[in-house]
Amino acid sequence: MNQLLFLGNLGMQEIILIAFVILLLFGGKKIPELMKGIGKGVRSFKDGVSGIEKEITDAANEEDRKEQK
Repeated sequence: MNQLLFLGNLGMQEIILIAFVILLLFGGKKIPELMKGIGKGVRSFKDGVSGIEKEITDAANEEDRKEQK
């Protein structure tokens, strides 16, 4: 698979160029901080989604218990 699905038709040269520009803009010390922030954001999003799924499941189970009585 020559291309990543979310990047469309970008080749390896374009990806390297983008990475180089990001490195120039933010510097080597800021990139780990940015990735840590992105990781925390993704983790909180996943926690929110799993919380919503749990609420839906709990509500469905409660409805089933009410119907059985």
